[in-house]
Amino acid sequence: MKYASLGAGALCAALLASPAYADGSYADDHAPIGVMGDHAHRKGEFMLSFRTMHMEMDGNRIGTDEVSPDTIVTTVPNRFAGMPGQPPTLRIVPTAMRSDMYMLGAMYAPSDVVTLMVMGNYVEKEMDLTTYMGGMGTNVRGTFQTNPKAFGDTKIAALVPLLGLPPKGAIDTDELTLKAGVSLPTGSTDETAQILTPMGDTPTMRVPYAMQAGTGTFDLEPALTYKGRRGAIGFGAQAAASIKLDENKWGYAFGDSYEATAWLSYRPAQWISFSGRVKARTTGRIQGIDPAIMGPVQTANPDFQGGDRVDLIGGVNLVAPHGALAGHRLGIELGVPVYQNLNGPQMAGDWMLTVGWQKAF
Repeated sequence: MKYASLGAGALCAALLASPAYADGSYADDHAPIGVMGDHAHRKGEFMLSFRTMHMEMDGNRIGTDEVSPDTIVTTVPNRFAGMPGQPPTLRIVPTAMRSDMYMLGAMYAPSDVVTLMVMGNYVEKEMDLTTYMGGMGTNVRGTFQTNPKAFGDTKIAALVPLLGLPPKGAIDTDELTLKAGVSLPTGSTDETAQILTPMGDTPTMRVPYAMQAGTGTFDLEPALTYKGRRGAIGFGAQAAASIKLDENKWGYAFGDSYEATAWLSYRPAQWISFSGRVKARTTGRIQGIDPAIMGPVQTANPDFQGGDRVDLIGGVNLVAPHGALAGHRLGIELGVPVYQNLNGPQMAGDWMLTVGWQKAF
């Protein structure tokens, strides 16, 4: 696994460190690493963070039912049927997808009552597809892969601690943080790739919606996070949304999404905590259509986007006590979906891994 050396190295550093803390930091001062915007800072504090998120998808579903590629190409109508070169049913099926997102963030508190946050990201996506021969039937033409890479959208936000900031080093804490965020359309929405058509041609075309790095729209991204701790037990919950404000220059907008997550954590020592988290998310269909995204493949149909999903996620938070790594934090989370109801046919989630580093100054 590509992140194993990173996680193992940081874990060993934490394990070898002395448990004596000069600054009163605890591993569970922050939420699990996959929860964004969970805390504010004191006046003058500055924090840098870097996260990498790997996600894999495998197979397809319609609603909650798994469907095979042969079923898709013999039963699912092609939205573009009747146009030149377009068959009556889907003839290209995605079979697996991998995505890596690299996120660099910064936070600064000009006062105790507001913390400013900005985050940019770079996205790499890779999809495996099978092309069936033109017409009907289940004769395979061949396979191909698309691999777009580009910068994604930029997130900016203001975080307001509604209950104030807990005293440094406090064991029992309660925090309620309001996030007022906006996503700026800095990401690419015109990535292309070479494909294999049912007739055997290999043109270069714009990749479908989910393979683009950005949304192309301005989005409101509010969130409300409660986080508490009683002794060695931590707990918290967050409600968040992404609400599209307009269509992009191609004439479409991704569906709005609403997410809720809750977690429990246990801290056996000051420098380490373990967490379990459940996350539920609902996402709407794409509104509008990009005229350059067309073909006998499910990913080109705006109606085959979005749905409902529930994930179970386990994690660990580490913080170094002193020396060269003093104040450095490492978080790791590994998750799997336990429920998926997709507006399909659509690729199903398989598993995801998030590894992140944080350091306040």
